[in-house]
Amino acid sequence: MSTPVTIQFRSTEAEAAAGFAGKVVIIAGANGAIGPVSRKINRLTKGALERFLSSPAFEKMKPGDAAELAWPAGIAAEAVQILRLDRQADALTARKAGAAVGKALGASGALVLAEGHPKAAEIAYGLALRAYDFTAYRTGEVTSPGEVTFLVANPEAVAAQATAHAAVTEGVFFTRDLTNEPANILTPVDFAARLAAMQELGLDVEILEPEELKKLGMNTLLGVAQGSANPPRVVVMQWNGGAKGDAPLALIGKGVTFDTGGISIKPAAGMEDMTGDMGGAGVVSGVMRALALRKAKANVVGIVGLVENMPDGNAQRPGDVVKSMKGDTIEVINTDAEGRLVLADVLWYVQERFKPVGMVDLATLTGAMVVALGHENTGVFSNDDTFCNAFLKAAKAEGEGAWRMPLGEAYDALLKSRIADMKNVTGREGGAITAACFLQRFVKPGTPWIHLDIAGTASLKSDSTFAPKGATGWGVRTLDRLVQDLCEG
Repeated sequence: MSTPVTIQFRSTEAEAAAGFAGKVVIIAGANGAIGPVSRKINRLTKGALERFLSSPAFEKMKPGDAAELAWPAGIAAEAVQILRLDRQADALTARKAGAAVGKALGASGALVLAEGHPKAAEIAYGLALRAYDFTAYRTGEVTSPGEVTFLVANPEAVAAQATAHAAVTEGVFFTRDLTNEPANILTPVDFAARLAAMQELGLDVEILEPEELKKLGMNTLLGVAQGSANPPRVVVMQWNGGAKGDAPLALIGKGVTFDTGGISIKPAAGMEDMTGDMGGAGVVSGVMRALALRKAKANVVGIVGLVENMPDGNAQRPGDVVKSMKGDTIEVINTDAEGRLVLADVLWYVQERFKPVGMVDLATLTGAMVVALGHENTGVFSNDDTFCNAFLKAAKAEGEGAWRMPLGEAYDALLKSRIADMKNVTGREGGAITAACFLQRFVKPGTPWIHLDIAGTASLKSDSTFAPKGATGWGVRTLDRLVQDLCEG
């Protein structure tokens, strides 16, 4: 997998800053105030920093913004990068400032003069999250970002704060790598093997193959997979870091490693993006990795349904009726509404086996969600206000956009089928909501549940604050914080 940039924390040394040949990063407050080592850099550069800090260009910078002075005279650095960041800045603004460093990080690395800044660990977190590039299939020369050293007043304390952040960063990178992988490499079998490898981190990993899925009655999941030469898998990952016997929080992910739409085939234009239709499973996998790496004091189970949706002579047809593990029958109106069929069986399986304290499912489920909320927010649906509010609080704290959407009987009634208990798709109106209503039919009364439609946030066509274009890893940070708040608090 892609490896996060190496970051170390050392005691503040003026000599190290003056002789560093890479990029030197200086942090300035709103009034242009800088630390003692930064003031020495200003003297060595004949006042270049002071001139910039008193200029209109600095005045126009917003908190967390960065500017760069290239090849300054008087020091060895190739550039001085200036971050505008008050000591009183909140964590998200500090991470934004760090992300600006990560985005511009080159092979020569960086020396960050954090000195006594109280948000040094948050700056490092943002830097690490942004310094990502998926290079697995480039055959030319690939330039990896160099090491980063933070000069701080108390390196041991800052490093301790950064430890949990490093674990979550690795989880985010794992999610991004999975989501960016092409479908000829990341088949359901390959995906399952990558998750099995996480047993070395202390996760209990179990892989359910087709014969066992048939015995369990997971016919809706198997129906999606039946047109593909690549067999399905369901992977169960358990992290048992909490009290023995306590029911776990359950995370469930849709893992359609490629989605042609099946017999209801998609248009050719843009179909290449369907390599990312396993984004929900990718997020669950990244969260489980992060929990294991930071030794979370919580019981969490992550389950992903891994299939490929292809059209062939054995593929599921529009008009077919399948029986779910729950026992309900479903008329398949559109084979491109396959993610909910995968999740239906997995949701029921999780409840039957683990009786979780709550469930969160994630899926790149509907184009309707993108129409409704664009790429700024994930759609959030829930049957439990307390659980949902805890999630929304965590999302806000992590700066990951999330917006609660409605559920209701009128929407659910649209799922009525003439020949079966329900149909898998309704009309265009409220498509993301009726999809959530479909999933809610597989949630037992009394089980707190959240459905996250990440169709608009799992992958982007342009850079975001913490990620280059492509997979974002949206949700790993929020769900890790939710686990902290609900299970470890």
